[in-house]
Amino acid sequence: MTTALPNPLQQLTAAQLRQRTSAKWREFPADVLPMWVAEMDVLPAEPVQRALIGAIRAGDTGYAHGTGYAEALRDFASRRWGWEGLAVELTTVVPDVMLGVVEMLRLVTDPGDCVVVNSPVYPPFYAFVRSSGRRVVEAPLNGAHRVDLDALAAAFERAGRSGGRAAYLLCNPHNPTGTVHTATELAAVAALAAEHGVRVVADEIHAPLVLPGADFVPYLSVPGGDDGLSLMSASKGWNLAGLKAAVAVAGPRSAADLARVPEEVSHGVSHLGMIAHTAALRDGGDWLDALLAGLDRNRSRLAELLAEHLPTVGYRPPEATFLAWLDCTALGVDEGPAAEPGLVTLSVGAAAMFLQRAKVAVSAGAAFGSGGAGHIRLNYATSTELLTEGIRRMGRAARELD
Repeated sequence: MTTALPNPLQQLTAAQLRQRTSAKWREFPADVLPMWVAEMDVLPAEPVQRALIGAIRAGDTGYAHGTGYAEALRDFASRRWGWEGLAVELTTVVPDVMLGVVEMLRLVTDPGDCVVVNSPVYPPFYAFVRSSGRRVVEAPLNGAHRVDLDALAAAFERAGRSGGRAAYLLCNPHNPTGTVHTATELAAVAALAAEHGVRVVADEIHAPLVLPGADFVPYLSVPGGDDGLSLMSASKGWNLAGLKAAVAVAGPRSAADLARVPEEVSHGVSHLGMIAHTAALRDGGDWLDALLAGLDRNRSRLAELLAEHLPTVGYRPPEATFLAWLDCTALGVDEGPAAEPGLVTLSVGAAAMFLQRAKVAVSAGAAFGSGGAGHIRLNYATSTELLTEGIRRMGRAARELD
């Protein structure tokens, strides 16, 4: 991949980053290097900056309106993924992806019903499903971090036996493993869902962040996926988490479901968020290409650093996202009592050890459900210098355990 723009990950110093007041840089003391929550150490893309500054100068700070965001997403999907099936009339804006997930689950399930997830998975999948009155059923990924169709079928059967309606909350691409599901895998998922009467809701927030060597396939684009519901956003691709906005997309056979979303759901969307996300999708492609090239270099550099400083830690380079799922079981750190998944700030096991001994904050694997114990999730969307410093600190801490 070639680009004329500089690497966005190399534009800020540690001193500049520590002036930020967001969660990544303020959750822990100043001597801790934060490599946990999914914020990137970048400046906003120039088109996003221009759009926001223009809106502020014009006093355009009212309520969100219109279909511009969905239209920009449609055009981006066509350019980037070759997907022509995103119909603007089958979309609605929602405040963010996880709140959108909750609203989609309310359309296709009732309180007490089961929602299947592929563990280990993004902790809010547990927290938001529970808070909406639904029950989580796990279908663990296989040893290669891919969907295990047999485990998924068994989970669908368990969910069906509980009575009521069942849903499958698909993470595509998968967080924390960075797995990019293939068209063949997704078509098999759709066939299984149809066989068991399970509705699919896909969290596709990391779709713009598929790295060289893999291709993103929208769930709604595969055979049988046309009765699914998807949540998409520019949030992760352009580091816009603080500018809340997302788009819920329905397959053609889910149009009637999406039409039942209460009007007030769209009231929580940030107008400035929609402006920023629309600008990113329409005009931020060159910046995204530069970012993906930088992330590609960082995932390779991470492999080198781990081989040098943490050789017993397992690492399967992700196909997407800026998150590394690291197997630390060989370090022999006590995980402590079993923890309930879903707590993003949970600090146990290797994560607690690295925080205490290395002053590096990472996410504890136990928060991600079954298969997470003994693991950590590390955010490598930072400069090469800070990535190197973090792994060196962690390596020194691990050697002190011997």
